[in-house]
Amino acid sequence: MDWNIMIERAWESREHAYAPYSSFAVGAAVESSDGGIFGGCNVENLSFGLTMCAERVAIASAIAAGGKSMRRVVVVADTRTPVSPCGACRQVMAEFGVQEILLCNRSEQILFRLDELLPRSSAGILDR
Repeated sequence: MDWNIMIERAWESREHAYAPYSSFAVGAAVESSDGGIFGGCNVENLSFGLTMCAERVAIASAIAAGGKSMRRVVVVADTRTPVSPCGACRQVMAEFGVQEILLCNRSEQILFRLDELLPRSSAGILDR
């Protein structure tokens, strides 16, 4: 699948971000192992610990539609340099098999493999 379709979906999803506290809108799109594309946006909460990141919202959307594993994720934001997923998002990506993460702003794209962003994600945990 073409990355451009995922990038477009991520930017579209970003438009729905609920970010009244930070004004920092993020969009994401995930490709499930069966080729489905699911978007997500960040959803803030006054209690910041309850905020949901765009990446996890996209993955949850895929799971709610019946997906069990994911191939890749795109994350977009209007930032000077492409924004990188938080640690919680990286661990959730590992849980569902994401292998590639494309980080984008309006002018730049950076491609990573998950093991570059989260080495040894399952080493020592339940011997996975």
